[in-house]
Amino acid sequence: MEAIFSPLINIVTSPYLMGLILLAIPIGMFFGAVPGLGGKLGIVLLIPFVFGMEPLPGAVFLLSMHAVVHTGGSIPSILFGVPGTGPDAATIVDGYPMAQRGEAGRALGASLGASGIGGVIGALFLAAMLPVLKPVVLAFSPAEFFLLAIFGITFIAMLSGRSLMKGVTVGLLGIMVSLVGLDPHTGSQRFTFDQLFLWEGVSVVAAVLGLFALPEMLALGVKGGSIAEVSGKMARYDLRQVIEGILDVFRNWWLTLRTSIIGAAIGAIPGLGGDAASWLCYGHAVQTCKNPENFGKGDVRGVIAPETANNSKEGGSLLPTLFFGVPGSSGMAILIGAFVMLGIQPGPHIALTGMDLVWSLIWALALANILSVFVFLAMAPAFSLLVFVRGTLLIPFVLVLAFLGAYLSEAAWENMVLLVMIGILGYFLKKYGWPRPPFVIGLVLGAIAEDSIHKALAIWGPTFFLRPLSLVLIALIVLTIGTYIWRQRTAPRGKGIHYDV
Repeated sequence: MEAIFSPLINIVTSPYLMGLILLAIPIGMFFGAVPGLGGKLGIVLLIPFVFGMEPLPGAVFLLSMHAVVHTGGSIPSILFGVPGTGPDAATIVDGYPMAQRGEAGRALGASLGASGIGGVIGALFLAAMLPVLKPVVLAFSPAEFFLLAIFGITFIAMLSGRSLMKGVTVGLLGIMVSLVGLDPHTGSQRFTFDQLFLWEGVSVVAAVLGLFALPEMLALGVKGGSIAEVSGKMARYDLRQVIEGILDVFRNWWLTLRTSIIGAAIGAIPGLGGDAASWLCYGHAVQTCKNPENFGKGDVRGVIAPETANNSKEGGSLLPTLFFGVPGSSGMAILIGAFVMLGIQPGPHIALTGMDLVWSLIWALALANILSVFVFLAMAPAFSLLVFVRGTLLIPFVLVLAFLGAYLSEAAWENMVLLVMIGILGYFLKKYGWPRPPFVIGLVLGAIAEDSIHKALAIWGPTFFLRPLSLVLIALIVLTIGTYIWRQRTAPRGKGIHYDV
């Protein structure tokens, strides 16, 4: 027990380490709140500042900053319908409608509570998984990756409302867009039109910004007025809404716990990343909660599920990053480079010689998420009032951020053209009532599914479907589709799940 709690005491009693954590939290929230920046760019920009630091302080600072990025990312997602980071797109589905009806404070409070609890549970998950780490991570092969991606794609049905064909069509369009780029196995170009910037595929950041930011700003410009449709109702901001949102997290404690654990488990599987975690947990909430027809219209549970997943997956993604040197996410891939620069060499040997560092990082992750609650609470009133700003003042600001985010994601000006093209698609999808979330699921999971099935067929051939873990995942896929069909058959006419985003 001393080996576990000694690092915590060292951090809490060190003004230097606590100061670094408190400094990292607002920086991380800033990178999350500005669309297109995100944790990856934050780490890259902060590496020069930690150069020359001792390994532990430098690692604690970078990890604390990265841990709270999605907490900040929920702010523009809820207030403007613009995802601060890719994984925050799932928060828009219910967070933005809540802001539109004057409940921005409650949505932010729910996001805040869910992010804090999710981050702590993610750190606890990391601690609990240490004894059984190796067999769990190594049990997943390309066969399971493929079926896990297909399992995620089946959630398109849950996000399609009563019109399954619309959802599937949009999802297939997302999968087709995920195929743009170089074939990962032959190196041949696919749908690139000889454009170099498309060789690595369509930027998820540009696609998400185009799909959600531009259509919302166009709609806001057409409608006029402010984001909230209840102008003047909150002339003076009250923290009671934020506290109400935090209490919603505890009222839905079982959903909070489930999605936190699911998010952490997905984070522990290299290659899936935060987008998969947030959308899978959102789909899980729709599938398992009562009154699923309320989702997409401003249901607070639709904010809680993706926000717990966004923060808990950071704890899970540290598992393969630290112990196998395999990044659990793209952000962790950059973090590995920063760790090496600080003199920390991730790999199996860290289990023998570096457990003090591991426990220090676990506690830093938990402390950053707990302290971010208070930092966020102080900032929430000012942010929530932004929904009452006139659209004519807001639209240019958000559009600049969207174009800047699309450019910064890969430093390619062509992404701004891509942003406009996908923005036009998103506008027409929104105008004619077609669901947009399935496009993101197809885009994110399509590439994972393609790469994994090629590897699985090369190793086992078609018999990979008969592997024990594969059979479990196939059963889950069948169960998900069966649940959707049963719910649609038993739902009263006109009461099916519907998403106007």
